[in-house]
Amino acid sequence: MSDQTLQLMSLAEHLEAFIQTVVSEAVTVQKYGGTLFTLKPEQKEGQFCGVFIYNTHVQLSFSQGARLEDPEKLLRGTGKHRRHINFLSADELDFDALETLLKQAAQF
Repeated sequence: MSDQTLQLMSLAEHLEAFIQTVVSEAVTVQKYGGTLFTLKPEQKEGQFCGVFIYNTHVQLSFSQGARLEDPEKLLRGTGKHRRHINFLSADELDFDALETLLKQAAQF
């Protein structure tokens, strides 16, 4: 495995642990090649975010991202519902802003 792949895997694990800390009641589901976080594992609608590893970045995707207040302008995407943030390294993680987004997302 390349150093970049190992770094991205470590970044994803770090991000997943942070999500679990912020929304401690969330359950993880391995699906679509990533880790989904849900408050209702028996319902698709309960999934509020997911972490996905790509070749060059790790993506944090929000199921209802278009509804989130994003004062830091971190979210990307133009779809009807979903928004995401791409991370190249752990240095890019703004934990305060992410916590705000995650808490909002878990309420939908």
